[in-house]
Amino acid sequence: MSADSCARSQAIAADDVGTSTQNTPAAGAATAVARTRALARLASIDILRGLVIVIMALDHVRDYFTGVRFDPLDLTQTSPELFVTRWITHLCAPIFIFLAGVSAWLVGRRCTTAELSRFLFTRGLWLVALEFSVVNWGWTFSLDYEIGLFLQVIWAIGISMLLLAALVRLPVRWVGVIAVALIAGHNLLDGVEPAAFGRFALLWNLLHVPGPAPFGFVLYPIVPWVGVMALGYALGSIFAMDPARRRRIQLALGFGFIAAFVALRLLNGYGNPKPWSVQSSASYTFFSFMDVHKYPPSLLYVLATLGPGMLLLALFDSARGAWARVLEIFGRVPLFAYVLHIFVLHLAAGLVGLATGFGTVIITSFALQYPPDWGFGLVVVYLAWIGVMLVLYPMCRWFADLRKRRRDWWLSYL
Repeated sequence: MSADSCARSQAIAADDVGTSTQNTPAAGAATAVARTRALARLASIDILRGLVIVIMALDHVRDYFTGVRFDPLDLTQTSPELFVTRWITHLCAPIFIFLAGVSAWLVGRRCTTAELSRFLFTRGLWLVALEFSVVNWGWTFSLDYEIGLFLQVIWAIGISMLLLAALVRLPVRWVGVIAVALIAGHNLLDGVEPAAFGRFALLWNLLHVPGPAPFGFVLYPIVPWVGVMALGYALGSIFAMDPARRRRIQLALGFGFIAAFVALRLLNGYGNPKPWSVQSSASYTFFSFMDVHKYPPSLLYVLATLGPGMLLLALFDSARGAWARVLEIFGRVPLFAYVLHIFVLHLAAGLVGLATGFGTVIITSFALQYPPDWGFGLVVVYLAWIGVMLVLYPMCRWFADLRKRRRDWWLSYL
């Protein structure tokens, strides 16, 4: 099998995960049952990935349309509805990157280790290049790179794939050990500042501390995102198990992660740079408790997001209905949906800006650079979010159908 075949297997893994490789009459009925279960199993991944895409779009619509000029998680300025709107989007990046690791394990079932490693390496390079070009342009609609490059989630996924390409050559249990060590141990390094590395300070920015760089801004340092992807790869075998057993494990992991988060957070010690404190009301005290660090993702952040993610995977195993089909469409073409939504919402904000007297400043600027008098309340943000998703859905459905009809290797990179 060639590496291109390995790449194509990502698009058709749902047809083969958990099925028998035998082609005998005696195995026919069992194979049909296994194939049905496999399709449902991977449907749960696509549905969850689709939910992540939809929630992520809400966060980015808020960036472009809100009139808020402060951190929505800042308890001294925020409102409950604004805090919840921002916090719920915390689920997106860790679940998305975790599922990328799961997908790598599923692809690896149809490849040799060398072929999987090559596929992850080439896809990782492609994602980094995409972040530096198309994605950065989509955020700014400018080719002069006046504000430099922004290293965001696509960069983090790409670099994590590059590193996973090396990790997959190890036994899976060792990949899991490395993943846990990175996720659970990196907060020991919170006190180390880039300046401590002198002329190599940029390296620490890329690894662990977000901040400005000579070429732009590092928003997503590599650690521990690579650990989150490696954890998904290490737990990929769950998706080849009997459905009942798989759900039991997912529920156990989900509740276990949440329990670990609550226990560590109550201790108010290790696992998050910022402790929680009692506030003026019970609701704001709860918000303080839930205010976990994303850049880079703290141990508590990962536990608080992957816990619900595992529970949702178990729930979506039996998901049916129109809402599940809609989410599954988005989840089948996540990269396409991600890149497309940036252009759609930026263009939408630009058109609103033209209609409301702001000229071309909205359409030609990065969201964080918008005029102080630009923006709307959350009601308009939510309406704009619904509008963006309505525009995205038919385009994503068209592309999902295209990928279903064709098996071209390059489609696995989109």
